[in-house]
Amino acid sequence: MITPEFYDNLTPSEAVALQKELREKIDLTPRPAPVQFIGGADISFNKYETTVYAGIVVLKYPELVVQAHASVTCTVQFPYISGLLAFREVPALLKAWEALSLKPDVLVLDGHGIAHPRRLGIATHFGIIKNIPTIGCAKTRLTGNYQEPGNRRLDHTPLFDKQEKIGSVLRTKPNCKPIFVSPGNKVSMDQSLELITRCCGKYRIPEPTRLAHMLVNQGRVKAKGS
Repeated sequence: MITPEFYDNLTPSEAVALQKELREKIDLTPRPAPVQFIGGADISFNKYETTVYAGIVVLKYPELVVQAHASVTCTVQFPYISGLLAFREVPALLKAWEALSLKPDVLVLDGHGIAHPRRLGIATHFGIIKNIPTIGCAKTRLTGNYQEPGNRRLDHTPLFDKQEKIGSVLRTKPNCKPIFVSPGNKVSMDQSLELITRCCGKYRIPEPTRLAHMLVNQGRVKAKGS
């Protein structure tokens, strides 16, 4: 079992090797059971500091009413490196996950799933080590090419890396930048997009990760003020 402490002394080269190992375990078969609870996870940190704030909210689905939440503050040692951000974020998320009184059927993480150069974004990484269904929902592209989706709400286009589809580019609101949706683990490409579209309200960011973002920012502000 991978624990938060496992990440403390990893080198960047060891992290890349772990990503390649975990990639062999990716499972994108459709989740067979209906979703009753969906979670959102987010992280807040300054790339020049070692303190990380992590939070997870659990919402009843499809009503999107909050049922539970947990937040933690951790100290991390792994450096800020593009493509390896999961190694700063996962230790804190593991602690937040264990603190939850109600575990979601699917967890949406603010970041990428397989839409990653090594197919191991934060959502895929976390989904594999916890053996749970996860979806990546990112605000910016990390890799891949796409045609800009239409300007209507929920217009979307595929995200490709060469000939491989690695996600979807989703317009959640007219006249707003799109978001990037990709399966993490134990859900399919189509299910990932469908679940995220059903979680979109009046904001650009879907409700699970929007509420998780609010939670971690509240924790960060509270910690800075204490």
